[in-house]
Order: sequence, then structure tokens, then C-alpha cells
Amino acid sequence: MNIIEAIKSRRSIGRVKPDPVDRALIEQMLEAGTRAPNHYLTEPWKFIVMTGEGRKLLGRAYAEVAKAELKETDSEESANVLKKEEAKAYRAPVVIAVAASPSDHPNAIELEEYGAVYAAIQNMLLAAHALGLGAMWRTGKPAYHPKMKEILGLNERETLLGFLYVGYPDMEKAETPRNHFSTRTTWIDS
Repeated sequence: MNIIEAIKSRRSIGRVKPDPVDRALIEQMLEAGTRAPNHYLTEPWKFIVMTGEGRKLLGRAYAEVAKAELKETDSEESANVLKKEEAKAYRAPVVIAVAASPSDHPNAIELEEYGAVYAAIQNMLLAAHALGLGAMWRTGKPAYHPKMKEILGLNERETLLGFLYVGYPDMEKAETPRNHFSTRTTWIDS
């Protein structure tokens, strides 16, 4: 698959099969992530790969974040909310937490460090697509909650930028219309 075709045909796949994914395929995705451009070669990314029972950590984090937001935690309704939140960790056989870990390089600009990690995420999504995997980049308020950061073991300078849920597709790719680039482009010729 050429890169232009991959970019145009990649879609977020929100429903994947529970089948385990070969570790070698995940390693190819991680390698693709590390090929993202980054100023001063700081490589400001951190990947936390959770599979099998390792997803319990993420389930616990989702539940702890929800618990911190609940007004009352001892009711049956609260227990159901926590159970539902915990189950989010099991929507795919592989979940990769991706964080920005800004370097101490004296010339590095923190915003550019984040940009490099976002580019790494896109590389990983394209690699998943090229490898026949389905992937979805998920974020939301729980991803940015201090409890999530604490449970995933991120330090005070690191920031979680989201989760890549990965597996074999269990849905058709939906065509997503995009505005023509000309609607957001200004050409300056002279």
C-alpha cells in the first residue's frame, strides 16, 4: 500500500475482534511511531502497551477517575458506573497509552515535543492500517485526569495524549467526508 493510499483509506475502527494480536505487529506499530519527526532527536514519546490481564491497570484507572467524580460511591448505581468505566479497558485486545515526555534539551520547545508525539500517533495509526489492523485513538476527560496519570506511572512533566485501541477489525470502514483542502488553504505566490 503506498502512503497516499494509506492516508486516504485509513479510518478509525471502533469495534475490533477480541482475538490476540501478534506482538510483532504491535512492535512494528511502535517502530513506526519512533520514526516521527522530532527536533534535536529528543524522541519525546512514551508508550505503555497493555494486553491480556495487563489491561486491568487501565480498567482500574478508568474506575478511579470515575470514582473521583462521583458524589456518592456506595450505591448500586455507582457500582454500575464504575463497572462500565472499568470495562472500557477491554474494548480491544491491545491498548497503547501514548504520552509526551518532554526532554531537557536546552533548545527543545515543549509545544514541538507534543507535536512530535502527535506525529508518532499518526504514524502508528497508519502502520496499523497497513498491517491489516483496526485502530482507534481515544481520549476524553478521563485521559487527562490526574488519577489516570498517577496510575499509569507518568511523572509530573509527562502528559498522556491518548490511547490507541488496536485489534483486528470487526466492522466495515465508514467513509468519512472531508472538506476539500482549498476551503482551508491560502496560497501566497508573490
